[in-house]
Amino acid sequence: MSNFVVSARKYRPQKFDEVVGQEHVGQTLKNALKNDHLAHAFLFCGPRGVGKTTCARILAKVLNCQNKSDDFEPCNKCDSCQSFSGSSSFNIMELDAASNNSVEHIRTLVEQVRFQPQQGQYKVFIIDEVHMLSQSAFNAFLKTLEEPPPYAIFILATTEKHKIIPTILSRCQIFDFKRILIPNMVKHLQSICAQEGIEAEKDALHIIAQKADGALRDALSIFDRIVSFSGKKITYEDVITNLNVLDYDYYFRFTNALLVQDVSKVMLIFDEVLRNGFDGDLFINGLAEHFRDLLICKDEATLKLLEVSESLKKRYREQAQIVPNSFLLTALNLANDCDINYKMSRNKRLHVEMSLIKMAYIAQAVELVRNPEAIEEKKKSDSQLVPPHATSKKESTAAKIPNIVAPSKPEGSNEPPTIGVSSASNPVSAMDRVEEPSPNELERPYEEPSREHSKETSNVNLPKEESKPSSLRNHSTLGTKKLLSLDELDDEVEEHSSNIVIEKPHSEITIKEIQLIWLDYIASFVKKDTTRNYLKSAELKLESGEVTILTSSTLGLETIRQESNLMDFVRTKLGTPSLNIEVKIDPSKVLSNNKSERKRPMTDSEKYWKMKERNPLVEEIRNRFDLKFDQE
Repeated sequence: MSNFVVSARKYRPQKFDEVVGQEHVGQTLKNALKNDHLAHAFLFCGPRGVGKTTCARILAKVLNCQNKSDDFEPCNKCDSCQSFSGSSSFNIMELDAASNNSVEHIRTLVEQVRFQPQQGQYKVFIIDEVHMLSQSAFNAFLKTLEEPPPYAIFILATTEKHKIIPTILSRCQIFDFKRILIPNMVKHLQSICAQEGIEAEKDALHIIAQKADGALRDALSIFDRIVSFSGKKITYEDVITNLNVLDYDYYFRFTNALLVQDVSKVMLIFDEVLRNGFDGDLFINGLAEHFRDLLICKDEATLKLLEVSESLKKRYREQAQIVPNSFLLTALNLANDCDINYKMSRNKRLHVEMSLIKMAYIAQAVELVRNPEAIEEKKKSDSQLVPPHATSKKESTAAKIPNIVAPSKPEGSNEPPTIGVSSASNPVSAMDRVEEPSPNELERPYEEPSREHSKETSNVNLPKEESKPSSLRNHSTLGTKKLLSLDELDDEVEEHSSNIVIEKPHSEITIKEIQLIWLDYIASFVKKDTTRNYLKSAELKLESGEVTILTSSTLGLETIRQESNLMDFVRTKLGTPSLNIEVKIDPSKVLSNNKSERKRPMTDSEKYWKMKERNPLVEEIRNRFDLKFDQE
């Protein structure tokens, strides 16, 4: 088996110029060496995999290099550089603070500081993950870090700067390392591919760089994994398959389907994503990032924020031109809400599908908000469309009310159609037709009819008011003010008929029905235990169509009366709005107020004699142990 070395170690930078994305650190350190302004303690802090330990090793190598270059880079050929590369240097010591974090380890380090370097000018101590030191270890390290010998250099590295105590920070020269940018990472991966003889697509390297999230070491680890899978040729399909990344094409197709409100295609694309093994939250987060990238492409100034290849940038710019900003902002809001509530949802697929359907109708919703008149126009257009079942509905309404006749219009006249009552069912011919009032009559204020006129009309043989629907009575008195269409008349008839309530006879009520409704109210609406106990202990009686609730105390009486919705709930469930329900106190259950009738607690002597009556051996036990009562 060959000794394979991972790319992160094999291609570790040996000079400051080789460190990717940290030019500001390398240039500052080289200038300090050039001007002889080198500090005695450094703190390198930043995220993982950005070159903190690498820069510390390069600096330590430069300090003792025997053949420095003109720009203060190590030669990597002298004895000092070779010994350090072979991990055999006595002048450079590395300490892992994660496993050596106690006071004893710091004391050992301090003892080693007192010895001068055997070869070279400086003795360098590199402490990695320094934030893992304990509080006592930090305090033990303070004095040595503040005033070390002139030959001692300390380089501390950490990923969590906030965990280091301020007294340590004040003694160090701090360098903040940045995340590696995707273009720099792709360029570094391309150089490695050239050295290894690997053919890789640029889009594939972009996916690897994005997945690494700014850490070059993570990118190299992913790169080794992809090479193990695909060999000497890395394709875009191989990368997205191994890294569980959704193809950009899904999001472009999905956005096009949303813009044309094709809900069927939206659901099918999402189903395809799920069948390929991706979770719903992964898809919704990727879709939100896609909308964000489209929003960035709207302005040329923000186009540089798009971290994708040039071919993808072109597709993003083309789609961004046809997607309105209102759609993107609303879709981003919906995707964010979906992601927040995803973990709490039981049916996660339905939760995501509901959000996607809402996105499909964003354009229509925005148009209605911008143009409120479109809502009224839509209502008018919908009212003009007669559905297939409208005729049967009108016929059924006319069958229920035979007195209503369809609107009629005299032939050869310009008068509008009128609504009246058929002469076959109503003997009064004067009410057969209601004519439209003239404009002068509409402006005339309404006048109460005189008594003489009301007396004259009272002698006319009119049908009873009960036989005539209430809607017709209203139209007969107000017909001179407003004409109603047949559809409006049908709506009024339905509205009045729905308000008619037929009360159930009280004689048909049973005590079992009342008890069931009573228990239903307790289970559904009563939350306090005390109120529930009073309601459960109450006795229900039904006599002569009246309900009586009997309770055992005044407190129970007040508690039941405070349940204001209880009586209405019982009447509604029984269908008897006029049912009489009274709450009373049951005299047979009230405790007696006479103190002589109350039971007195038993004394110890009484308890003893009671026990003796049941078991005579109690007296023998008492005599054997010579037991006595306190009062004796």
